[in-house]
Amino acid sequence: MLDDNLKTQLKAYLERLTRPVELVASLDDSEASRELQALLQDIQGLSDQVSVVEKKADGAERAPVFLITNPGQDSGVRFAGVPLGHEFTSLVLALLHVGGHPSKEPAELQEQIKDLDGEFHFETYYSLSCHNCPDVVQALNLMSVLNPRITHTAIDGGVFQQEIAEREIMAVPTVFLNGERFGQGRMELGEIVAKIDKGAVAREAAKLGAKDPFDVLIVGGGPAGAAAAVYAARKGIRTGVAAERFGGQVLDTVDIENYISVQKTVGPQFAAALERHVGDYAVDIMNLQRAAALVPASADGGLIEVQLESGATLRSRTVILSTGARWRNMNVAGEEQYRTKGVTYCPHCDGPLFKGKRVAVIGGGNSGVEAAIDLAGIVAHVTLLEFAGELKADAVLQRKLKSLPNVDVIVNAQTTEVNGDGSRVTGITYKDRTNDESKQIALEGIFVQIGLLPNTDWLKGTVELSRHGEIMVDAHGRTNLPGVFAAGDCTTVPFKQIVIAAGDGSKAALSAFDHLIRTSAPA
Repeated sequence: MLDDNLKTQLKAYLERLTRPVELVASLDDSEASRELQALLQDIQGLSDQVSVVEKKADGAERAPVFLITNPGQDSGVRFAGVPLGHEFTSLVLALLHVGGHPSKEPAELQEQIKDLDGEFHFETYYSLSCHNCPDVVQALNLMSVLNPRITHTAIDGGVFQQEIAEREIMAVPTVFLNGERFGQGRMELGEIVAKIDKGAVAREAAKLGAKDPFDVLIVGGGPAGAAAAVYAARKGIRTGVAAERFGGQVLDTVDIENYISVQKTVGPQFAAALERHVGDYAVDIMNLQRAAALVPASADGGLIEVQLESGATLRSRTVILSTGARWRNMNVAGEEQYRTKGVTYCPHCDGPLFKGKRVAVIGGGNSGVEAAIDLAGIVAHVTLLEFAGELKADAVLQRKLKSLPNVDVIVNAQTTEVNGDGSRVTGITYKDRTNDESKQIALEGIFVQIGLLPNTDWLKGTVELSRHGEIMVDAHGRTNLPGVFAAGDCTTVPFKQIVIAAGDGSKAALSAFDHLIRTSAPA
């Protein structure tokens, strides 16, 4: 099952176990059960601390499924399916945590989890190709290890297709709590805990509101925000980062091959590297914080305020806005109704859920054509719809697309409606822009890949924005407000690229420092 290289790496990790681990598997006669049996036997052979108990599934329970626990206990981490692909890391971490190796999550957060009162039974549906799923799976696995009143089963949607259909799951990760939908998409540990610990938001808001003023406060934790934080902290000034999720849209990016000096990486790894780099400096990182309003400094040179959705207010002498951008919606009838019910924005995450089905990709740029190419290897048929008269993707991608037998390309197509039966997508309606004729395509999934929108809605009426909603900046990253700077994809700077955002973040930090030394002495 595991190759020799992977076995060597896993054996080294298993040497960190400080207490016995028991793997209790329920198996049937399926191919997936045979694969799981081979995987568990490989793991058992790598450590004397690991034992395997196999039993025949009774037909009323999922199979294959296995519990990672300690001998004599019935609590721990459950996987339904064979956790390979992106979930292999989740399996390794579960083995370590159940085996006594401590988590690297903040001690305060772990104590908060241990103190949660109530019964919480989580189920997470994932796909092995989903790069967003492991964060959710690992967070809930850890919660089930820390608190015996919390259980979690991670379920491979590709294996349990009947459950996917019955529960109408069309996007991963999808999480259920006590049988009811709890959340969908990437969620961090602190975010999950805050949703079930009702007093957590108010407590955190009180702590944030009591913080001393910053010299530089960065709003946003993507490449621009991370670079700004490093450059500001290196100047020895008091630096803070308030981010909705550290890493920003990079977390939703799969392959990164154009960041100079890094030949190839994936988004979540790159985001983790950003956070580690910022963590090397004295930067106050305030994660899971969404900005709600910006209050400019008073005319007599007071502090700038950033009001958060939690109710807290942060104060600073200068502010750098690096809130990035989000996927653009089609803004047509039915899109919102069928979001996560056939309308999706991540082909890598949700593509496996549409195996053998007919789907559409909206957008003929690089992202859209890449999505169509990837999906063609999974689904029955792909129709790519492009508004313009020709595709905008790179020539090499277009050549690859045209070589695929199960892909149709329609240009001059204006999407007008998402069709559905009330519970899921059944088709799409578009207008042929050459003759205004309305046409329909029967399908079961729609992947939207039509560009980005800046995350600047909360700034309307304060900072000068372009007609596209981008923050207007000059060559120094300055906005129209004294002491307020901006960088990255939320600005008017052309070419939304990671390397450009990082450079602009560095420039904004240097400009903010220059502003401070010219107007007042930093704290």
